Amino acid sequence: MAAVNGVGISWPSKLTKTQTPKWVFSPSHRRCTPPSPSSQSAAIRMTASVDEKKKTFTLQKSEQAFTKAKELMPGGVNSPVRAFKSVGRQPIIIDSVKGSRMRDIDGNEYIDYVGSWGPAIIGHADDEVLAALAETMKKGTSFGAPCLLENTLAEMVISAVPSIEMVRFVNSGTEACMGVLRLARAFTGRPKIIKFEGCYHGHADAFLVKAGSGVATLGLPDSPGVPKAATIDTLTAPYNDISAIETLFKEHKDEVAAITKENGALLIFDKVMTGFRLAYGGAQEYFGITPDLTTLGKIIGGGLPVGAYGGSRDIMEMVAPAGPMYQAGTLSGNPLAMTAGIHTLKRLQKPGTYEYLDKITGELTRGILDAGKKTGHAMCGGYIRGMFGFFFAEGPVYNFSDAKKSDTEKFGRFYRGMLEEGVYFAPSQFEAGFTSLAHTQQDIQRTVAAAEKVLKQI
Repeated sequence: MAAVNGVGISWPSKLTKTQTPKWVFSPSHRRCTPPSPSSQSAAIRMTASVDEKKKTFTLQKSEQAFTKAKELMPGGVNSPVRAFKSVGRQPIIIDSVKGSRMRDIDGNEYIDYVGSWGPAIIGHADDEVLAALAETMKKGTSFGAPCLLENTLAEMVISAVPSIEMVRFVNSGTEACMGVLRLARAFTGRPKIIKFEGCYHGHADAFLVKAGSGVATLGLPDSPGVPKAATIDTLTAPYNDISAIETLFKEHKDEVAAITKENGALLIFDKVMTGFRLAYGGAQEYFGITPDLTTLGKIIGGGLPVGAYGGSRDIMEMVAPAGPMYQAGTLSGNPLAMTAGIHTLKRLQKPGTYEYLDKITGELTRGILDAGKKTGHAMCGGYIRGMFGFFFAEGPVYNFSDAKKSDTEKFGRFYRGMLEEGVYFAPSQFEAGFTSLAHTQQDIQRTVAAAEKVLKQI
């Protein structure tokens, strides 16, 4: 099985000049149709290119580009985890994406389970989204003024997420978390917040306390340049430890602005990465828990820079210009991000979307863990709808302390081996993986087979 522009093509293992491929599979419609006669030559060319890729895996051009990048940008990247430091390899430089696939500047193709860190839930470079963006660009890329598309996407978000009655669009997840934190403090009149150890809520000063994710990947306990005054009101607790939360509330009575609704504090869900991945109504629909405030991002911009925060009308009307809490952004609500978000959410409304994500993600996760068990490696992990994760540890993993017991050196060896097999995971043991509607059964089967092969070798 191979793929051209996100469409899988299957053919007999021995293809003669008189034979044609049997089926063409369309992941966007999940159905098979007979091929056209012209697809014969395409199948032959793709067979050759797949075989050639396996024999000639090289990152020479990526290495040259990264060497130059290090002269131009700090560490050669614009976001730290991209540097691949924790997996012992220099980064690959991506040239193009389509469907479930990525291609680097050396011509290597990968099945992608990063999905631009979450937003590519319907697949990369979706044709319908690209067509809509092309039409929008004819009118301009940024207005710095209200546009009608903001109303459309706002109505869709409010209709989807039960607790959101009003929403404010921003430009990034970090910006969304900064805004929602300021709002919680403004509304409650309290300075302190409680966050969980290992949670990353963006790079704002107040959040860089036991921040996990990319910070943990680089081995940075906290960031230089963050003054103590910026974090003095940030309290932390381990995941899955209610008694620790209760203790913090007792020790800081009437001071906590956010995490639970008890004692007058607000409950905030950070759904920048996970929003619209568990269900169309988010985690609050899936788990039946209603927060006071929610942050969103990534998917609601369809892969373009975006963020948002929202909640009940009485809280949101604290935000300027309706209220006194100031927050602004020149590119907020720009027409391109709004367009991509609108068309992405429309696709997610189709019946069977989340059932399909759950099915393929479950098969992928179980397959990798079974391969680990079969080859004698200590591994654990899990999945939920369109997200998954696994650790090189006995487990189970209940919190960040458990996660840090993972064998990160082994993960690095596994990661490098999977790259050579044409599979792209997040370059960190501590990051989640993402599936999309563009991933096919063949993608999953190929990934599991590659995982078993690599796990036998490390």
